[in-house]
Amino acid sequence: MMAAMPVALTSLSHGAGCGCKLPPAAVHELVGRLPVSERDDVLVGFGTADDAGVVRVRDDLALVQTVDFFTPIVDDPYDFGRIAATNALSDVWAMGGEPLSALSLVAWPLERLGTEALEAVLRGGHDAVAAAGAAIVGGHSIDDAEPKYGLAVTGLIHPDRVVRNVGARVGDRLFLTKPLGAGIVSTAIKRGVAEPAVVRRAVEVMATLNRAAAEAMLSVGPSAATDVTGFGLLGHLYELTSGSGVAARVPASAVPVQSGVYELAQQDVVPGGTKRNHAGLEGIVRWAPEIDPARQLVLADAQTSGGLLIAVPAERATALRDALERAGTPAAAEIGEIVPGDGWIEVVP
Repeated sequence: MMAAMPVALTSLSHGAGCGCKLPPAAVHELVGRLPVSERDDVLVGFGTADDAGVVRVRDDLALVQTVDFFTPIVDDPYDFGRIAATNALSDVWAMGGEPLSALSLVAWPLERLGTEALEAVLRGGHDAVAAAGAAIVGGHSIDDAEPKYGLAVTGLIHPDRVVRNVGARVGDRLFLTKPLGAGIVSTAIKRGVAEPAVVRRAVEVMATLNRAAAEAMLSVGPSAATDVTGFGLLGHLYELTSGSGVAARVPASAVPVQSGVYELAQQDVVPGGTKRNHAGLEGIVRWAPEIDPARQLVLADAQTSGGLLIAVPAERATALRDALERAGTPAAAEIGEIVPGDGWIEVVP
């Protein structure tokens, strides 16, 4: 076995985790110019900003398909593998599906990092997929100076039970099931200023499967849902509001944030992806004067393996809160409401 690993994984990544995604405005504009499939069996394609594609196989069965991979967000190879796998699996749960199988995607500088570290990455991915009740059935690898890992995931769903990131209605309550801060913590790791306790908490959050949260969501019936990843909470919320033809009001104080993250943001320990997200919110977000720049950056922070963002009718909000508590998601919180408007988001204290 080739042993190496003389360098921290995050030092080899130009952007950590989902923070290395292309800017949403560029992606949406580009994809919007591509032809959309007109096949009747394609229930959800790339013509919308949904988390995964859905293809009907028969009247009572459809496939949910997604792919996600990225550069290291932490230095420990095993943790990198399970976080990347957890992140990829999340798209299936956000659509209301159940993961079935996955293919590994690997880019690896073999001579520099060796096989021992790669094996740890793959083992972390395997353990996350196994915990999800799915199986890794193959994959593909290439040599690359910048390490990357992720999965192509296939899940199952009933065609009538697909959850979209459109369909939110005025009066719906918004819930977030994980605290924010992954992107900022990853930048702190790269700069060598992250406290061990802050890193441990971030890893714990990112490696937590969204399976239980999705089951709680499905038990009450959401209006719309998505998972929060590289475009940040407000970026993904904008996809939900604009696609639904509504607006949102979010009290910043209601949004759960990992311990130590706000203080890091105050010191400008902030990834470039988060700053791009924040800049892209101009004209979309109406910031109350009391929301300081550091808080704005936290709300725009590029997440990796973030929580589910759920819109649920007001009369089901208590039921969802109770279901999330029973599911063991203690950080889940009600973070706002859907109001009349044309996609904008108001952030209040």
